[in-house]
Amino acid sequence: MPDTGKVDHEFFTDYIASRLGASRPDVAVGPTHGVDFGVVDLNEQALVVATDPVSILPELGWERAGQFAVQFVLADVAVSGLAPTHLAISFSLPPDLTDEQFEQVWQGIHEECADLGVAVLTGHTARYAGCQFPWVGGATAFAVGDSKQVVTPQDARPGDTLLVTKGPAVETTGLLTTLFPEQIPLDESTLQTAQERLDDTGIVRDALTAAAAGDVTAMHDATEGGLLGALFEVADASGVKLEVETNSIPLLPGVEKTCTALEMDPLRAGTGGTLVLTVASDSVDAIVDALDSRGTPVGVAGRVSEGEGVLLNGKRQTPPEGDSSWPVYDRLAEAAKE
Repeated sequence: MPDTGKVDHEFFTDYIASRLGASRPDVAVGPTHGVDFGVVDLNEQALVVATDPVSILPELGWERAGQFAVQFVLADVAVSGLAPTHLAISFSLPPDLTDEQFEQVWQGIHEECADLGVAVLTGHTARYAGCQFPWVGGATAFAVGDSKQVVTPQDARPGDTLLVTKGPAVETTGLLTTLFPEQIPLDESTLQTAQERLDDTGIVRDALTAAAAGDVTAMHDATEGGLLGALFEVADASGVKLEVETNSIPLLPGVEKTCTALEMDPLRAGTGGTLVLTVASDSVDAIVDALDSRGTPVGVAGRVSEGEGVLLNGKRQTPPEGDSSWPVYDRLAEAAKE
């Protein structure tokens, strides 16, 4: 098991997978490594549920931090292809957070939920000694919709086409350059461009656009472990091989220069905002056009074949151990204290 971040497949299998409480026939998708949500079968309807920590980064500004946090919570149900509908959220706040600061956090959450048609259903809000930013709670997102429309990372099929939106290290680039601008050796123009990547970290609208445009067989967002980690999770969940051409993957402005300056592998750096999709070959043009119409960069990045694992430009890869951005964050945070 890694020291930090999500548990690995071995830990999940040894300690969690065999102890899941009661067995119920209405659980259509239960806890599965590499799948970010569960599904309850409601006959012709499905209830999709995903739970995540709530991370509030004060350095982003309170309102923006709230918006940023809720985007990641809602993403894990949106990759099911169903629109998020409800949110339950719990805050365990540091005692020194003021009412006015929390009001701004909540305003950011409220506005993003309202824009997406998501109702806050229930929650818990309190201040507790020992709590500190950024991890200040947890949230559960729900989506209710047609069970036939649910997409999981488990259904990629040999012969499908692989699409990737936005590319590697989007979240990491925007976040590190925003949090530690003085510690990163980039000129002012490049730094500003890199900071703009923080506005590209939402995936809800992209996921719903793709699902509505054509036959999406599998969909997954690239968070911990970056784009390469997401590719492995899709390949493992579906029992297929992904053959990827890296020169067909989008690369947003500022990403390459930031990763080079920080000596960080972009393919293994967290990239919330990026989607990995497998789609039926006859749906490629429709889905690409739909994403293009939203202004979302998307690349036809490879294909799904029989076998296992991930090949980049014909070379077999090994799954990432952790996330390449974590030691970089620690280094920058230490330098900022000096």
